[in-house]
Amino acid sequence: MSESSHNQRENDTLNALQELIDVVAKLRSPDGGCPWDLAQTPQSLTPYILEEAYEVVDAIATGDPKAIADELGDLLLQVVLQAQIASESQQFSLADVAAGITEKLIRRHPHVFADVKVDSVEEVHENWEAIKDKEAENHQDSQSLSAKLNRYSRQLPPLIAAMKLSKKTAAVGFEWDNIEGVWDKFHEELAEFEEALHHEDKAQQQAELGDILFVLVNLARWYDIDPHEALRETNHKFIRRFSMVEAACDRPLADYTLAELDVLWDRAKAIIKEQGN
Repeated sequence: MSESSHNQRENDTLNALQELIDVVAKLRSPDGGCPWDLAQTPQSLTPYILEEAYEVVDAIATGDPKAIADELGDLLLQVVLQAQIASESQQFSLADVAAGITEKLIRRHPHVFADVKVDSVEEVHENWEAIKDKEAENHQDSQSLSAKLNRYSRQLPPLIAAMKLSKKTAAVGFEWDNIEGVWDKFHEELAEFEEALHHEDKAQQQAELGDILFVLVNLARWYDIDPHEALRETNHKFIRRFSMVEAACDRPLADYTLAELDVLWDRAKAIIKEQGN
């Protein structure tokens, strides 16, 4: 790419971003803006941030560039909206957001922007974590590991948070001696769950189920399996099989017996297996 083409591309990017900023500002303007946008708060927009982030992940899984670009745009809108609302009360601006992440990237990549030498991806990760820990020393509520774990629990989806908690505590020695210990713990928790189902109230049953799920996350960590992706793929697999069952039905599903549906389900499983999926 020539220098002129590169400069033109940069200008196009900056112009497109500025146009988005201007549109969002207009939507939030008390003078002719959109009533819905004007009614939004950072809190009311939170569900949309989560929704759009997951839609980006789904688009990336499809590999469709147009879908990815479209969903990234929706997510970018949420960033610009949050910054616009904050700027209206002089809290921070989109420029502050961009400057902050730029400074952080430079600080956390001394092997690129300074004279630190690294020989592997693992070293990069270790340096990144060490720099993060040093940054955390400036925040009173982040000095202890338990405070960090609490933050992960608040900020991440439960399954991802469980893996994070498991990894962080294992790194400081809070760990089983071997995989057999993890399996023993799983069977112990499974027995306690079964006992709760027969003799305890709903709250205790839920607590025991949570214990099982947490041990399963630890098993996944020991076997280097991503439980979040594993469950996501299982959800997709279930939907694909169910759609084949639904397509094979010539009357409402409720009119079929469970035995009949099981036959259709097994047939769908066999077809997918033959297809290698």
